[in-house]
Amino acid sequence: MAEKLEGRVIKAISGFYTVEIDGHEPVVAQIAGRLKQEWQSSTLVAAGDWVTISLNPDGTGTVEAVAKRKSVLSRSRPTAAPTRKMSADQEQVLVANLDQVIFVFAVKNPTSNLRKLDRFLVVAEMNNLPTIICLNKIDLDKKGKVAAQFQRYADIGYPVLHSSVKTGEGIAELKELLHDKISVLAGSSGVGKSSLLNAVQPGLGLKVSAVSGATGKGMHTTRFAELFPLDDGGYVADTPGIRGLALFDLEPTELDAYFREIAPLVSDCQFSDCSHRHEPGCEVLAAVADGRIHPNRYNSYLRLRDEHEALDEENY
Repeated sequence: MAEKLEGRVIKAISGFYTVEIDGHEPVVAQIAGRLKQEWQSSTLVAAGDWVTISLNPDGTGTVEAVAKRKSVLSRSRPTAAPTRKMSADQEQVLVANLDQVIFVFAVKNPTSNLRKLDRFLVVAEMNNLPTIICLNKIDLDKKGKVAAQFQRYADIGYPVLHSSVKTGEGIAELKELLHDKISVLAGSSGVGKSSLLNAVQPGLGLKVSAVSGATGKGMHTTRFAELFPLDDGGYVADTPGIRGLALFDLEPTELDAYFREIAPLVSDCQFSDCSHRHEPGCEVLAAVADGRIHPNRYNSYLRLRDEHEALDEENY
């Protein structure tokens, strides 16, 4: 009988999974045929998964079982079709069993896109992931104008870390946040993610950026996620496709639950099916009017709701 081992997937690429096993060399494994027999609505195996493998005579492995996930960062699987249809949606798990996600934005070069941040935050809330916002290149914010824009997120309970590789601000705090955790650092090209990782651990950012460059952006380019170990304990996960997170399995009527400042007000609306657009007695509209909800956050809610209502209509 083949030897059975348990370990964590640290790389997932084109059906091959590198499994890290205590006291054993990493094993490259493929999924057992019986696990792939039925159509799956979600990724079978992802970076971060705990798996049981059997060792083959040639030193490779076969994934026999996947442990239940405690958390995921996922999106709707990209499709080559010109339009996305929710009826054909599959969940693409980017990273499994992570402890937190850190969204990195820059003061400038590139300018922060807060609408993108609002989408990212909905993804994190849907996946029940602890979230930290990192505002990088803070040394360029001479008058504090960009930091003031990010204050709206601190006001609703998201930790906002200011960082600068140039001055060293926030680097020690970031290193402590990453300690003994599996973390995803997500952000657009140019925000300084690699420089931050290099400041936390020399050479780490170079490894991550090399992987990111290899994944590319084309539909036919190989895409994969990988966990990089931290010297002080924990892992940083790099994953492709984080820029275009399409929300998986989101009903338009549920969207208000994933905006922290909107969710507590819903029960006070006059109508139970309130869309928070125009209904009389809408507590959300009242909160926008009196400043409890930032108008830009409210506009992000409206745009996302419009987007998913349009997708919903395609099913009928």
